[in-house]
Amino acid sequence: MDDLTTTTGIVALAAAATAIVALALAAVLALQLRRVRAAQRVVLGNGSTRDLVEHAAELGHAFEALRSYVEESALRLDNRLGTAEERLDGVIAYRGVLRYDAYNELSGRQSASIALLDATRSGVVLSSIHHRDQARLYAKQVREGESDIELSPEEQEAVRLALAGEVQEAPRGV
Repeated sequence: MDDLTTTTGIVALAAAATAIVALALAAVLALQLRRVRAAQRVVLGNGSTRDLVEHAAELGHAFEALRSYVEESALRLDNRLGTAEERLDGVIAYRGVLRYDAYNELSGRQSASIALLDATRSGVVLSSIHHRDQARLYAKQVREGESDIELSPEEQEAVRLALAGEVQEAPRGV
C-alpha cells in the first residue's frame, strides 16, 4: 500500500484511470461505428465492399446519365409535337351546316351548304341544291374566310356558323 502513495504509485493510478477512461471511450466509439456501418449497409445494401463516397459518386454519374436521357427524350418529344401541330393546322377545325329549301317548294329543306375550314379559316364550302327532278353540287374554295367566287347568302351563313361553332337550320322560305 505504501507504493500507491509515492509519486510512482500516484502516476500508476493516474495511468490506470486514464486507461480505463480510454477503454470506455473506445467501447462507445466502437458501438457508434457499428451503428454507422449498419446504417451504411442499409443505404449501400448487404455484401457491399464500397463505401459511402463511392456510392455517392455512382449516384452522381447515374443522375447525370438520367438527365441526359430525359433531355434527349424531351427534345425528341418536342420535335414530334411540332410535327403534330403542323399537321393539325391543316385539319378541319371549323364546320358549319345550313339546311334550307332552295326553291321555296316546301320540300323539307333538302338543300344544304356545308363549310369545312381549317385553323387558318381556309377550306371548302359545298352546296347541294335539290329540286324535284334534279340535284346540283357546287364547291367553292375559301382562303382565310374569303372566297374567290362569290358565296351565296346560304354559303356565307354556313361559313359564319362554322366560325361561330353553331349548327342551324334556316327557317322555311329562305
